[in-house]
Amino acid sequence: MSSEPITVSIRREVDPERIAEATAWVQTGVNLANRYPGFLGSGWVRAGEDSHVWHMLYRFANEETLDAWEQSAEREWWKSTGEGFVRSERSRRRSGIEGWFDEPTTGTITVPTASGATTTVSVVHTPPRWKQAVSIWLGFFPVNLAFTYAMSPVPGWDAVPIWLRVLATTLVLTPIMTYWVLPWVTRSLRNWLAR
Repeated sequence: MSSEPITVSIRREVDPERIAEATAWVQTGVNLANRYPGFLGSGWVRAGEDSHVWHMLYRFANEETLDAWEQSAEREWWKSTGEGFVRSERSRRRSGIEGWFDEPTTGTITVPTASGATTTVSVVHTPPRWKQAVSIWLGFFPVNLAFTYAMSPVPGWDAVPIWLRVLATTLVLTPIMTYWVLPWVTRSLRNWLAR
């Protein structure tokens, strides 16, 4: 099981005649999830006031707490109450930086106020590209340098054609960067990336 925070992104198509019901339904789901250990927050975005396509995000502390919510009786009940107006649904789990390969998502999140009304807040879900580049470089440079030093005493390594050395280097370093280094870098720089 992953010990990193997991974000679930969901795209739902909602019956346009039942937007008010859908809004209340989504808020009920958020309220239920909020009671579960590991819940880190959520929000939903609509492209416009008349849009029937909704995008929702929610985040849990790790895979174990997310699974507990997703397999709960409360969530099953909640999902069943939306069957009359949710026409389609697609979801995707994300951790680390894989979401950075998508185009940045912007829009508004509907947030309930203390009076029971709602307000909208503008959001951008990805760090700027220059911060992504700095984060990747901060992970890649030391790992690449260490690998280069580790391979330099290997007899005949310098005689191997450069394209083959680069191929070997990328084959070894890409999984290391993807599964260990970049998730660690993004956790370490979380506050700076979100600023």
